[in-house]
Amino acid sequence: MTDVCPEDLAALYPKPSPRVIAKARPAIDAHAKRFIEMSPFCVLATSGTDGSVDASPRGGNIGFVHVAGPNQLLMPDRSGNNRIDSFRNVVEGSGFVHLLFFVPGIDETLRVGGRGTLSADPDLLASMVEFGKPPRAVLNVAVREVYFHCGKALMRSKLWSPDKVQRSVMPSIVEIIHEQTSLGEPESQDVVEARYKTQL
Repeated sequence: MTDVCPEDLAALYPKPSPRVIAKARPAIDAHAKRFIEMSPFCVLATSGTDGSVDASPRGGNIGFVHVAGPNQLLMPDRSGNNRIDSFRNVVEGSGFVHLLFFVPGIDETLRVGGRGTLSADPDLLASMVEFGKPPRAVLNVAVREVYFHCGKALMRSKLWSPDKVQRSVMPSIVEIIHEQTSLGEPESQDVVEARYKTQL
């Protein structure tokens, strides 16, 4: 197998059309705002001081990420595993973040890039109560680029197809981690889901 070098890329891929270049916008317009306000799920990507990259899922009620202006997003952080890889990267690393927003039923996705900072301002946290509790922190994104991706990837994957994989084909995440690490006690999927509902 031969790795592709930079010079090979031009031979493998034609230049993007002017429209593809132009659709990268410097701010959130009405279409991007509406998409974000319909989105219950996104993926947050950050980069660390050592060049490593982290991508983690984020979700909430529809519109859980707040559009505070054409160049500002506010994303509340909910309880998780407390590794805080993403937030360490924001605070200690480059500060650059990218968010990829999904809306169930729509094949297109929206990418938003910019620079992130963290806030634990009590008034801001109190304004973002969801699932009966305030967030621990809020990611404030100074938006620099907004870009709609075409729907080909989601169409190929049939992500929104009604044909769902049954959860029972995989052990619970606790059973997986117990097998991998021998830590904790294995728990069934029913027990895990019941606990999740109290921790949202």
